[in-house]
Amino acid sequence: MQSGDAMVVMAILIYFIVVLTIGFIYAKRSNSSTSEYFLGGRKVGPWFTALSAEASDMSGYLLMGLPGLAYFCGASDVGWTAIGLAIGTYLNWLLVAKRLRRYSVKANDSITLPAFYSNRFHDNKNVIGTIAAIIILIFFCVYCGSCFVTCGRLFNSLFGWDYSMMMVFGAMIVFLYTMVGGYLSVVATDFVQGTLMFFALIIVVIGSITMASGMGNMVEFLSDIPGFLSMTSMAVPAMGEDGMQIVQNGQPLFDVPAEYGLLTVISTMSWGLGYFGMPQVLVRFMGIRSDEEVRQSRIIAIVWVVNSMFAAVMIGIIGRYIIPSQLLSQSSDETMMLPSFLCGLVVSGILAASMSSASSYLLITGSSVAENIYRAVFKKDATDNQVLIVSRITLAAVLLFGIAVAWDENSVIFAVVSYAWAGLGASFGPLTLFSLYWRRTTKQGAIAGMIAGAAMVLIWHNFIRPMGGVFGIYELLPAFLFSTLAIFVVSLLTPEPETAVLNEFDHYMDESTNVEKDIEEVLEDSLLIDDVDTHVMATAAD
Repeated sequence: MQSGDAMVVMAILIYFIVVLTIGFIYAKRSNSSTSEYFLGGRKVGPWFTALSAEASDMSGYLLMGLPGLAYFCGASDVGWTAIGLAIGTYLNWLLVAKRLRRYSVKANDSITLPAFYSNRFHDNKNVIGTIAAIIILIFFCVYCGSCFVTCGRLFNSLFGWDYSMMMVFGAMIVFLYTMVGGYLSVVATDFVQGTLMFFALIIVVIGSITMASGMGNMVEFLSDIPGFLSMTSMAVPAMGEDGMQIVQNGQPLFDVPAEYGLLTVISTMSWGLGYFGMPQVLVRFMGIRSDEEVRQSRIIAIVWVVNSMFAAVMIGIIGRYIIPSQLLSQSSDETMMLPSFLCGLVVSGILAASMSSASSYLLITGSSVAENIYRAVFKKDATDNQVLIVSRITLAAVLLFGIAVAWDENSVIFAVVSYAWAGLGASFGPLTLFSLYWRRTTKQGAIAGMIAGAAMVLIWHNFIRPMGGVFGIYELLPAFLFSTLAIFVVSLLTPEPETAVLNEFDHYMDESTNVEKDIEEVLEDSLLIDDVDTHVMATAAD
C-alpha cells in the first residue's frame, strides 16, 4: 500500500469526525447530572449495550495482539485463549448482568462499580469504594497505554509518520470525545466502532483466504511448521541474537515445538475468569435500560465475540502462509493486519478497537476517582458540577500516564493487556460473584478479597511465575482463587452483616431469576445463537 494513499487518509478522517460528532451530540444531555455522565441515566438499549460492552473489552489485542500471536506461535495459545474468553463472556452475561442491573439500583442507585460495592455492604466510611477506585486507577492507566500503542504503531507502519506524535494524536481524540460526551458518547461510538471492528475482521479474513489461493496448499505449508496448527503443542520460532526470527533460504526457521499440556490449557483458558471483574463490561450491565433486555444483549454479545475472535485468529494463521518471513519479531507481528485490501475500512477498524477501549477506561477511572474518592471521602457535599470537574481532571491525568506507558513503541500489546486484565479480574471478579450470590459476605471479606487479588497478581507475575514449571501459569488463575478464598474465610471469621444488609440482599434475590431459570436459558440461548450466527455470517459473506 502506498504511504500517501488519499483514500485511506480520507477514511480515517471521516472516522475521527464521526466519533467527535457523536461526543458533541450527547454533550448537553450527558452534562445534566453525574448519573447521565457516568451511566447514561440507565437508558441504553440492548444493541448499544452489547456492542459497547464487547468493543470496549476487545481492545487493540483483538485486531493486532491476537493475530500477531497466532502468526508467531500458531493456533494453540490464541485458540485456548479465545475459547476461555468466549466461555467467560457468556457466563458473565448469564450470571452477572441481570443481577447486577437490579442490585445496583437496589443498593442506593449506585452509578459506579466502586459505589455498588460500598453500598452493597452499607460501608458508610467508603473504605471498599476507595480501594476499588485506587485499583481501577492503577490498572486502567496501564490499559490505556496499551490502546495508545496501537494508534501510534498503526500510523507509523502505514505512513511512516512519527510514532510518538501519532500516538499522542490518537490519545487526544479519545480524550476529547470522552470528556465532552460522557457515557452516552462512549456507548454510541462503541456501537459504531464495534460494528466497524466486526466487518473489518470478516473482510480481512475473506481477503486473506482469497490471497492464499487454495486452502489445500496453505494447510500443507502450515502443517510443515512444527506445532503451528496443533492445539496440544506450540510453535517456537528460532530466534537470533538480534531478537528476530531466523530466516534461511527465504523461509522462517522454528525450533522443536513446546508442549501445551493440560495445566497450560487451564492457565490460558483462565483468561475467561477476568470478565467477572472487568469494570468496563460490568458498568454496561448497570446502564442497560431494563434487566428484561439483558438476554437480547447476551445473544448479540456472544455472536459478536465468537465470530470476531475466530476471525482474528484466522488472520494470524493465514498471514503466516501469505507473508511467511516478513514479520520476524512478536512486536512487529502485531502490525500484520496492514497489507493492502480495503485498507480504509481495516485501518478504521483497528483504530476502533483501541479507541473504544481507551474511552471506557478513561471514563470509568474518572468516575471512580471523582465519585468514590472525591465526593465520598473528601467532599461529601460536592455538587454534580464539582464532581464532573474532578472527573475531567482525572481523565487528563490518566491520559498523560497512559501516554507515558505507551511511549515505548516496542511494547507487546498482548503482554501489557494480560497484566492489567489479571489485576482487575482477580480484584473484582470474586467480589462481584460473592456480592450477587452469597448473603453472608461481609465488608471485611470484600476488602480482603480485593487486596488479596491485586497483591497476588503482582507477587505471582513478578516473583513466582518466573520460576517456571507448575508456577508458570497465568497469574489471573491463582490470584482469582486466592481472592475467592480470602473473601470466604474472612467473611466466616467476621460477624454476620447487619440486618439491613441481609434484608436488602433477600429483597434483591426475591426479584432476581434463580439458577434453575439460568440453566433453562442456556439451552434456549444455544439455539438462538446458532440461528443469529448463521444469519450474520451469511450476510458478511454476501
